[in-house]
Amino acid sequence: MVTPDPHEKTMLVGFPSNGLVGTFSISYLIHYLQMKQVGEIEISGLPPTLFVEGGEILAPIRVYNKNNLFVVISDIPFDQYLAEEFAHAIFEFSKKNFIKKIVIVSGMELTNPQNDKPKIYGLVTHSILDSILYNNEILKFLDGSIFGTDAAIISVFRKTKIPALVLYAECHPFFPDPEASIVAIVTLAKVLDVKVDTSDIKTKIDKLRIQHRNLMEETIRKLQERKEKQSRVPQIYR
Repeated sequence: MVTPDPHEKTMLVGFPSNGLVGTFSISYLIHYLQMKQVGEIEISGLPPTLFVEGGEILAPIRVYNKNNLFVVISDIPFDQYLAEEFAHAIFEFSKKNFIKKIVIVSGMELTNPQNDKPKIYGLVTHSILDSILYNNEILKFLDGSIFGTDAAIISVFRKTKIPALVLYAECHPFFPDPEASIVAIVTLAKVLDVKVDTSDIKTKIDKLRIQHRNLMEETIRKLQERKEKQSRVPQIYR
């Protein structure tokens, strides 16, 4: 098995999903690593939307960079059509910027609420990334069904030469889950081989949870709409 080159360009992708795990974990790393915004991604069909943070006007889908690490983060949830547009936009950006692998962070519905600590699972589109799961002791996602934005991105990249790794943290799907986000952040730091000070994660995640309260409401609405359409198909599971 070929070991991925840690010096190659890597791109993280985060978007609103179960528990806002992707949004929280990627937002935390952007601020912690002091990444700089280097661009925006536009997709057709997206309603005109802007956000204001500290007096700065922000586009809903932004690109950040530091050294060989790129980040694409969306502050809006996607329906099926927009998810496909987003997935293709991610691929085009990756191809244009010579990205060698992407890492997606998302949440999966907690099946056992009694667990003391959320588990995290990994799914890879290309076997070259299997070593990342093994080296970081990440459980492999073996069986299940995937829907929504996750599925759209996976569907695109599994047909390309750019491998993708999806990290799924167990979480409560219908409200922000700081604990799951912390597990995702710690795991992501290992995968990227960066040091993260975990002492203040909880405080910063709680602040993000308050800031993204409206986003969680909108995400829940999208998830519920998707659930109604797919009520006859089993939810994501292991």
